[in-house]
Amino acid sequence: MNTRKTFIDHLYTALDRQGIHTFIDDELPRGEEISPALLNAIEKSKISIIVFSENYASSSWCLDELVKILEYKKSKQQLVMPIFYKVDPSDVRNQRSSFGDALVDHEHKFKDDMEKVLEWRRALTEAANLSGLHFKEGGQESESDSRCRVPIMRSMKIRLLDYGQIDRMHFCDSFWPSATFGSEI
Repeated sequence: MNTRKTFIDHLYTALDRQGIHTFIDDELPRGEEISPALLNAIEKSKISIIVFSENYASSSWCLDELVKILEYKKSKQQLVMPIFYKVDPSDVRNQRSSFGDALVDHEHKFKDDMEKVLEWRRALTEAANLSGLHFKEGGQESESDSRCRVPIMRSMKIRLLDYGQIDRMHFCDSFWPSATFGSEI
């Protein structure tokens, strides 16, 4: 089952129904560094949604993206909402299970740049400490229609009061290594 074609599609549809114009960009290059186009999308976003799934931490690209999102959270007061999709938030926070295994692999791969791995660990902990949504194993994919839409729309209304208008929203997921989901409103 391609999770990206189920959960993310339902989330995309739910947001689209609310008038949030989104796009999925599968054309972004998949490499070790974040593309300038994606950095620009993250920077201009007012809201970033991070979808943590089992394979998320195996992607150095998504971990770099997470670090950037959290930087913009601090510097640009971007709203960040984590979604824990069939993973326990404490496994993300404490780097256990697939998250711990992936980071051990990264420690071997980046043995000459351990600061990068430490930065990823801090970012995972920070993001997992944020208030978000948790979809457990066995839930309906279409749950995203109501469970995601409502808090996202509430967050947008709060931001509309704060900023006057929302320009962009960015989604980050890694159901498959290096997969991203972008959204603009």
